[in-house]
Amino acid sequence: MTTNTSTSCPVSDRPLAVSIRIAVAAALALTLAGCKTIEDQTRVAGWELTDPMQRHPIIVSQQPETLNVQVPRGANGLSPSQRADVIGFARAARMSDTGNTRLVVSAPSGSSNEIAAIATVHETAALLRENGFTDATINIEPFDAVGQSTPPVRVTFMRYVAEGPECSNFQTNLARNPRNLPAPNFGCSSQKNLAAMVQNPADLLGPRKMDSRTAERRQETWQKYIKGEASGAAKAEDEKVDTGGGN
Repeated sequence: MTTNTSTSCPVSDRPLAVSIRIAVAAALALTLAGCKTIEDQTRVAGWELTDPMQRHPIIVSQQPETLNVQVPRGANGLSPSQRADVIGFARAARMSDTGNTRLVVSAPSGSSNEIAAIATVHETAALLRENGFTDATINIEPFDAVGQSTPPVRVTFMRYVAEGPECSNFQTNLARNPRNLPAPNFGCSSQKNLAAMVQNPADLLGPRKMDSRTAERRQETWQKYIKGEASGAAKAEDEKVDTGGGN
């Protein structure tokens, strides 16, 4: 008779041993994953908290700016004060220009002052052209004004508006800051003031386009500069200053 002297675990104990090993491996993996998650969150959170531009962004959007030109019945074009208003409005549109500003002149159609409005629209468009706008950037379109007595002529363009953040989070205890991170409101006031003071909010979106000047003179000046030559234009003899110290 042969006696089995194998030292392996009984069959009934094998599932228990396998389950224990799986549980230990899963717990170890979960612990490592938890540590990595905490580390990533700390790194990302620290970056967000120390960057005021990301923490307190300035929202730049486009909103319509409208000038209403009142047109009484029997009027023949713009009055002097209305001409000044249109010129000022055109200058404001030019200041907010990012290269694609379009002005929309809306004329009432079907109203009792329609004939007077037509003359006002023509004079308004002429003033806009005199102030730097071309036919391609001026749209004239009618709007339904049936039944209205004296609706205005509307001049509209889309302008950029900067909206600053709200600085209202003062709940952090600055006396206890073990991570040495800035307060939640750090940089918020500066961002809010910048949004209120910027003249052209479109500058916050990116640099302006270059003007239409040619680059020939710039290239000539640069070539003289790298050669060590004088970059100024040559002067005639009668333009030079006599420093000889004569009486």
